[in-house]
Amino acid sequence: MNQQVLVLIKPDGLKKSLTGNILTRLSETKLEIVAAKMVRVSRGLAVEHYKHMKDKPFFEELIQYIQGTLHDRKKVMAMVYWGDNAITKVRQLAGATNPEEADPTTIRGSYGRITTKGLYENVLHTSSNEAEAEREIKLWFQPDEVIVDLYPTKIIEVKAETKRIWA
Repeated sequence: MNQQVLVLIKPDGLKKSLTGNILTRLSETKLEIVAAKMVRVSRGLAVEHYKHMKDKPFFEELIQYIQGTLHDRKKVMAMVYWGDNAITKVRQLAGATNPEEADPTTIRGSYGRITTKGLYENVLHTSSNEAEAEREIKLWFQPDEVIVDLYPTKIIEVKAETKRIWA
């Protein structure tokens, strides 16, 4: 069964120049990358992404972490992997959220750490289930940024759109 999963290489993974290593490891899944981009994470995007954790005492640090404030890397690499059993394959390769509990052969076990303040620096995020994958992919990507039709779409007319363009 084909599935899709959001994968984010977080600011600490980018700062440590782990992008190539992580992509190489993810290639072991034999899944297809159907969307990829670098994102400057706004506070709004960060809060919406982690809204299920808003009552946690570490919520504000989590927001600063994903925004890159804690690592002086204000970017994230966002990707959608697609293929047979994508969520399970990516999550097994990623390892446990807590880097100390992650198998040393997993991405988080190899590259993650826990700071002296107790913050998990686990270098990547992966969707936990199909419902979360859909919510997260729709949050991080527009339909035209994904090369396959993952979810139903509709065409709307947008008037008076203001956007930044190249000069």
